[in-house]
Amino acid sequence: MTMTDPNQRIERAEIEDTSLLAFYRDMNAPERRTFWACAAGWALDGMDFMIYPLVIGTIIALWKVDAGSAGLAGTVTLLASAIGGWLGGYLSDHIGRVKTLQITIIWFSFFSLVCAVVQNFEQLLIARAVLGLGFGGEWAAGAVLMGEAIRPQYRGRAVGSVQSGWAVGWGLAVLSQAILFSALPAETAWRWMFVIGALPALLVFYIRRSVTEPEIAAEARAKHAASGNRPALWEIFSGPILKTTILASLMATGCQGGYYAVTFWVPQFLTKERHLSIVGSTGYLSTLIIGSFIGYLTGAWLADRIGRRNLFLIFSIGAMAVVLLYTQLPLTNEILWVLGFPLGFFASGYFSGVGAFLTELYPTRLRGSGQGFCYNFGRGIGALFPFLVGALSATTSLANAIAMFAVVAYALFFIAAFALPETRGRVLHPD
Repeated sequence: MTMTDPNQRIERAEIEDTSLLAFYRDMNAPERRTFWACAAGWALDGMDFMIYPLVIGTIIALWKVDAGSAGLAGTVTLLASAIGGWLGGYLSDHIGRVKTLQITIIWFSFFSLVCAVVQNFEQLLIARAVLGLGFGGEWAAGAVLMGEAIRPQYRGRAVGSVQSGWAVGWGLAVLSQAILFSALPAETAWRWMFVIGALPALLVFYIRRSVTEPEIAAEARAKHAASGNRPALWEIFSGPILKTTILASLMATGCQGGYYAVTFWVPQFLTKERHLSIVGSTGYLSTLIIGSFIGYLTGAWLADRIGRRNLFLIFSIGAMAVVLLYTQLPLTNEILWVLGFPLGFFASGYFSGVGAFLTELYPTRLRGSGQGFCYNFGRGIGALFPFLVGALSATTSLANAIAMFAVVAYALFFIAAFALPETRGRVLHPD
């Protein structure tokens, strides 16, 4: 077998304590510092990304942009993040997970500030695209860092709990929107939203002081540097690892395409088709976010309890069902408000298993490249969904457009996850 065979040296750790917080009680100090750094980074990452969907209605009104073009700005951010994630993952295999994490956080924070001062939609489009490079790279480096720093019996819960930070960041973005749009005119408030998106840069000071490189990654880089056998950028597309890369990329496409089709356009769905004001929609989005947060924590627990693959299969079916209920039935706004919880729960919770799953599919020497490519390939293709939903909404209702693309994406997620192996408890080696 080659060193890139994903089935080589498979060893599994027994998962005896399946309680949600067992991993945290048993952490040492370096593990806890890594956990909080990655959780904060993911929260601020989520806040930064969700700012644009929250101000998209204002952008459309101020600059007379059609829905398809407005969705394109979200799409180019995600397409650029696909490239950034692959390159960021590759870079983390060469210079380290921690250094790459710092570089990417500074990158997307700076370009969030650039978004705050643009003068037209074309400039905003470019700024969001460049921001996406760092946005994708940050996930790749952070997810691999967490996956390697945590022991295998706790990996699903720890990485999944970090994922819940996305809902916290989403909540911070919605809270910022409610405060800023209440205190300032819309033409000014949206710029301050992007200023807030630069806050992740402050996290770098903590990372530099407190977070260390995982021993398994440092050992693998030292070994391959000594032998001159450094991983090539294209190695994840060769030999027995190719099948894993294809299936994992399709799985990531489905899970992210569905998520973006829903979350990117729900704020606009509430204001355009449900006729809620920006401030009035805050309560509906809050229910969605609370559901997402609980979904992330539940998914983290289930990832170690029932396995990564079973988590994906159950939640993809649940997401399809709730999206159809939310968008296709003539429900009152009160019922819609209640349905926001299960929508957020099922449309987000499965992400808790994705980081650990991708970490466990690849050998250490290719982990950054493989995990970074697959997740961000999915992000790049999934990036087309905001644009396609917006374009289709010109000929049908926004609700129909959201439902159509979300159901297709979640079906792809189900099929690809079913075709991949279960990896729960897999022990990682410096190969």
